Amino acid sequence: MNVYDWDNTIYRGDSTADFVGWLYIHRPMTLLSLPRTAVCGLLYGLHIIKKLTFKQNLYHMFVFVRDMESTVDEFVDTHMNHVKQFYLDQQKEDDMVISASPEFTIGRFCKKLGIQHMMASVVDPKTGKYTGLNCHGKEKVRRFKEVMKDREIDEFYSDSLTDSPLAEMSRKAYLVKGDKLLPWPNKQ
Repeated sequence: MNVYDWDNTIYRGDSTADFVGWLYIHRPMTLLSLPRTAVCGLLYGLHIIKKLTFKQNLYHMFVFVRDMESTVDEFVDTHMNHVKQFYLDQQKEDDMVISASPEFTIGRFCKKLGIQHMMASVVDPKTGKYTGLNCHGKEKVRRFKEVMKDREIDEFYSDSLTDSPLAEMSRKAYLVKGDKLLPWPNKQ
């Protein structure tokens, strides 16, 4: 089984940032959340609030979206061209995506790509609230082991060294930088 991070790995860019920006343009009511986002962004930047608190406040914009399901479908349809060619060229039936981005957005991309195995942060699409931990770092390993039990990871791909816990448990690991696949640093 090959496991992939999503943002800046399979997807060119950050899909959550793209979705937020897209919502501001295509669902202008979400602009009402900008003051809240700005204040929380400042507090996060000053290390007064945690990243999860900032993200939940950013995602509060979802309350201004009437039909999130069709909205996500529209966003995904217009952003499928962000999927990197290297992934399309090597995609396998049992691939898995593990991402910190919201499950309800990443899941739609995975469905369109035929990726059957996916884990991501569980965020309520109506309120923007997390219903569990952010799927990041060691949490990715915990979730993988919980669901896949003793299944081994043949190859792991990510753009971020924060994914070192998954890289370490993989037979091979690659650091994705743009369109380049580099050996994972310090991987034995």
